[in-house]
Amino acid sequence: MLPWKLFRTLQDSLQASRSHRLTASRIFVLSFAGMIAVGTAGFLLLPGLYAGPRLGVVDSLFTAASAVCVTGLIVVDTATHFTFWGQLWIALLIQAGGLGILTFTTLFALALGRRAGLAVEEASGVPTRHVAYMRHGALVRTVVAVTLTIEAIGAVLLWLAWRGTMGGTGAVWPALFHAVSAFCNAGFSVFSESLAGFRGSPYTLSVVMALVVLGGLGFVVLEDLRFRFLRRSSSRLSLHSRLALVMTATLLAVSWLLFTAFEWNAEFASMTLFDRVTNGLFMAVTPRTVGFNTVGYGSVNNPSVFLTFLLMLVGGSPGSTAGGLKTVTLAILFAVLLARLRGEREVSVFRQTLPRDTVQRAVGLVVGGVVILAGAIFLLLVTELPAGGPENRLEFLMLIFEAGSAFGTVGLTMGVTPDLTGLGRIIVVCLMFVGRVGPLVLVSAMSTALQVQRGAFRYGEEDVVIG
Repeated sequence: MLPWKLFRTLQDSLQASRSHRLTASRIFVLSFAGMIAVGTAGFLLLPGLYAGPRLGVVDSLFTAASAVCVTGLIVVDTATHFTFWGQLWIALLIQAGGLGILTFTTLFALALGRRAGLAVEEASGVPTRHVAYMRHGALVRTVVAVTLTIEAIGAVLLWLAWRGTMGGTGAVWPALFHAVSAFCNAGFSVFSESLAGFRGSPYTLSVVMALVVLGGLGFVVLEDLRFRFLRRSSSRLSLHSRLALVMTATLLAVSWLLFTAFEWNAEFASMTLFDRVTNGLFMAVTPRTVGFNTVGYGSVNNPSVFLTFLLMLVGGSPGSTAGGLKTVTLAILFAVLLARLRGEREVSVFRQTLPRDTVQRAVGLVVGGVVILAGAIFLLLVTELPAGGPENRLEFLMLIFEAGSAFGTVGLTMGVTPDLTGLGRIIVVCLMFVGRVGPLVLVSAMSTALQVQRGAFRYGEEDVVIG
């Protein structure tokens, strides 16, 4: 009865708050903060999690935040430092963070024949306004069902690939762990070298890439595709789904060609022709936003590092398990640029006009994200390289890459994570948290700010020079 009482207390407090102080965005933030706190406490208190020394407070917080925020940055080797129970605890945190704890809360309420409050539904991160033909309860059930189904299929496919070398029983847990980690775009691995040992296994890489892409598309897109094609509906995909699919395909195709060209005679030099092409595609998939890798990012070419950084900032699609500024946001920015070049006042995509509020939120989201990332990079330079000079230029690049990986909840690293100071790790934790929940908070703040009444007046206009 305790979980239901906790849920009822939350719902009653939402209904009683007429001042709307506890908004949906705040509920969402608090849910992730609560999960990180629970995860940290588990690493500090639960027995049997460690094969090595027990983590301290800062490292427990870092690992819990990385798992809940589905990032994948680690300060200790997941494969050797944790027992099966420790890895299971990480997997549970990844699953909870990927779906969102309030999605489980809503599902729990529906299972008991009740309905969660509107604020809880909004905070669950499932935007029902883009799937108008489904009630929220049905959509949440579909989210969980589709997630578990895809992860189960992925686990079976990985098990089939690994049972020959690991044995039928030994391959079960790695397959299940990596299926959850891949679909939730977390990037945690129970192999010390991530997936570098499978760089010559196109089958394994293909399964992982499929899971990552499906998780990064978002639940709205997956449900839209399921409804339109499985039910053979004649109606077209929503504008949101079309933008997400087109931008995802474009980013994958362009970055695939570039990564393959950049590393053809470098990191891929010892590979076969087919493996070069497969690993080039894998490098294009993983920065958006999962930290699996088959090559060491400390040794790839500079263009590959910069391209990876850009892809980490973009991330996946809205409403997905991925982080970043999102593909649809990037599509809107390109649409704004084209509209300005054509001298058009309205921004349109696929012969449909975008609301001005949506355009303003997209621009504000990018500006806010860049400001937050720049501030975090500056703080990391102060804490990690306080007296750095020309001899520290490589460390400077590594810290920028680390910050971008944390903000995009990617998990790729150039090897600097274990060497961060305690304060540096806390800064990265904050970046991971903001990268996971920040975009939703910013969008919510921008939308609710339009409802604030400041009086029946407006300030006088005065133009400025741009460009």
